Amino acid sequence: MVRNELKHTQAAIAVAEELNFSRAARRLRLSQPAVTKYVAELEESLGVLLFVRDHHSVSLTEAGRAYVEEARIAVLHAERAIHASRAAGKDAELMLNVGRSPYADPFFTSILLTMRLPLFPRLKLNLSSGFSCDLAREVLAGELDLALAIEPPLSDQFTSLKIDESPLYLVMSREDELAAHPSVKLCQLDQKRWMLFQRQSHPPLYDLIQKQAQQARIFPSALQHFLIPEETVPLLNSPGAVTIVGKSGAVRIARHGLTMRPLEEIGLQATTHLICRSDNDSRALGELVRCFVRRLNHYVNDEQMSLPLPV
Repeated sequence: MVRNELKHTQAAIAVAEELNFSRAARRLRLSQPAVTKYVAELEESLGVLLFVRDHHSVSLTEAGRAYVEEARIAVLHAERAIHASRAAGKDAELMLNVGRSPYADPFFTSILLTMRLPLFPRLKLNLSSGFSCDLAREVLAGELDLALAIEPPLSDQFTSLKIDESPLYLVMSREDELAAHPSVKLCQLDQKRWMLFQRQSHPPLYDLIQKQAQQARIFPSALQHFLIPEETVPLLNSPGAVTIVGKSGAVRIARHGLTMRPLEEIGLQATTHLICRSDNDSRALGELVRCFVRRLNHYVNDEQMSLPLPV
């Protein structure tokens, strides 16, 4: 049986993505017979056909699709292992890639960035931002070690830890009639001009808002979408204009002479999770998460956890 070496896996991935042996060979800077040989040896080793090929086309079998999906992750981990070993040989700093949703409370990010781990004194965090669905895909692909995500999709491949749950907030002009209430119900938003985060930001939460509004026969007079909450500030002085957003985003834009109120609606909660791959056995990552949870528990009843709410 031929050993499944990295070059065999890389050849299969290239053919799967190009659906052409010649193009795959050019991409790998190999000869076409070499790529054909690697794929044939891999199929013989696995005991299944990965591709159906004739003189005119190449297509993946079901076994091929299943193999390539996991093989991409395996190759990524292998390449990262090579880079990590070379970095360790040069006494380089240990790096973890961490993603965060721009809608996540910055308090959680600041905890992560200010922690120091005695067991890993040279640990550095490489921080990036993205929508929660994109963060989840990057975690599964091995591009991120950890992510702070709002309402991430469910998957058996994730280890997910809920670290916060808070209501959505309504931001409006201080002259709006709703500003007289300590909290607002969804039914009070009928015929208001809604500004709502894009669906791609948090699909489950977006769909839930729309579903509850439709079931209660609540309809906005207009619906606009924003990428970041600050985009809505110039529009909120228009009569009847309101922005529906998470707590941290509401605090940021309410400081521009506006006011904010919690949306008092059962089920409309924004939950923040720490997610990582279930098979990620990095000791540094495990220690980072444990220390983060300890620090968070220390602050949970502290006033620092409560952001000032503009009134």
